[in-house]
Amino acid sequence: MRGLIVMLAAAASLLAQGDKIRVIAFGAHPDDCDIRAAGTAALFAAAGHAVKFVSVTNGDVGHQTLQPAALAERRLGEARESARRLGIEYEVLNNHDGELLPTLEVRKQIIRAIRQWNADVVLAPRPNDYHPDHRYTGVLVQDAAYMVVVPHMVPETPALRKNPVFLYYEDGFQRPNPFRPDVAVAIDDAIDKKISALDSHVSQFYEWLPWVAGTSADVPKDPAERKAWLKRTRTRDISPAVRASLVKWYGAEKGGAARYYEAFEICEYGTQPNEARIRQLFPMLH
Repeated sequence: MRGLIVMLAAAASLLAQGDKIRVIAFGAHPDDCDIRAAGTAALFAAAGHAVKFVSVTNGDVGHQTLQPAALAERRLGEARESARRLGIEYEVLNNHDGELLPTLEVRKQIIRAIRQWNADVVLAPRPNDYHPDHRYTGVLVQDAAYMVVVPHMVPETPALRKNPVFLYYEDGFQRPNPFRPDVAVAIDDAIDKKISALDSHVSQFYEWLPWVAGTSADVPKDPAERKAWLKRTRTRDISPAVRASLVKWYGAEKGGAARYYEAFEICEYGTQPNEARIRQLFPMLH
């Protein structure tokens, strides 16, 4: 108990000094960050911290009818609406959907983004996924994880003096190794904001993804019913490993009662945080 009090006091001290925790999250497409981290982002933003989502591609091929230029413009607008609803910033890089490669040019884009945001926390996908853009986004962020502190790399953007903590989003892939929920955030208080953020990506959740899955007929027409449908279909059951992580961070009562969550795995690259540092960087864990 005494150790927990010390950790919470450290987190309180950080906030009392007026410091904002600065979080940057990367996704391959303009809805990816929302799927994996919109609830956590909403909690950070509500507490006055700074959050930015970055889509590494413009999402210009993810639709069954819209042509690439029109789709890219539409998805940029959807990302901006999501940002407005969450109270965060959203940037969409102009790389083509489906064509992302882990090149030096794109790595430099990632390095610049992390440095310009002066990030404390960086979120990204693991580099194993069904979609090449997702995989390569994970690789690109990994490749930037050390270079962000190297002054002569991308010298026009000043290097960070401290390496951020890098974490992966949850996924269900088992090979080469399964996801490990090192940090589980209870998002019950932010689930409706997360669903609202997903709802802003109309071209994806109500058009493209149901078309791919053959479930377009299941999409409700009524706006309120659509959000309820998203909440049913876009939330995960809590596994024993995630429940154990929730209990670790929140205690038995709150961790055992949580219904909605987002989980993250600490990357072996970047700063390696201890439990006290995680509680500083994720002050909602109490």
